[in-house]
Amino acid sequence: MDQGSAGSAVRVMPGADIDEKARIGDGTTVWHLAQVRENAVVGTRCNIGRGAYVGPGVRIGDNSKLQNYALVYEPAELGDGVFIGPAAVLTNDEFPRAVTPDGVLKTGEDWTAVGVVIGDGASIGARAVCVAPVRIGRWALVAAGAVVTTDVPDFALVVGVPARRVRWVGRAGVPLEPDGDGDFVCPKTGARYVETDGVLAEK
Repeated sequence: MDQGSAGSAVRVMPGADIDEKARIGDGTTVWHLAQVRENAVVGTRCNIGRGAYVGPGVRIGDNSKLQNYALVYEPAELGDGVFIGPAAVLTNDEFPRAVTPDGVLKTGEDWTAVGVVIGDGASIGARAVCVAPVRIGRWALVAAGAVVTTDVPDFALVVGVPARRVRWVGRAGVPLEPDGDGDFVCPKTGARYVETDGVLAEK
């Protein structure tokens, strides 16, 4: 395992399973019973919770958090500052089967993995499921228990099964308040946003 530069403060708790080909960035903590597979790359100052799973070749940006028992299957790509809630799942098989049509146990050569891509600052709530292939936009918020089957725009708050957009949220994660003519304001930070043709952007 590559644990970053010399003198870095990577912390690996007892019982964590990190493949020697994984790369873990400076300041990251990997908690008990977490598994980080071969060729996975975890950025700096991340927190990989108890029992979390990071699949082979998964990429996780800096300052990201995987809460307890989150499952991130390859070939997922997570940006910087991403939050994955407890027991959330990022899938990787469009048509899952244990066996081939002939009843033979499938191997890695019998299917093609597809991934979930998550933009910077986005959050996936507890026990939510993101069904690959799907893209979650920057600073989006997927509510707890939601099942995401289509792409989620930047700054969207999506809920339900299947997930649908119900509000916009800002960088603080708080639902935005409309302020006329397609403008929105964050009640927590005062930051302003504008919606144009169903797309929200920062002003």
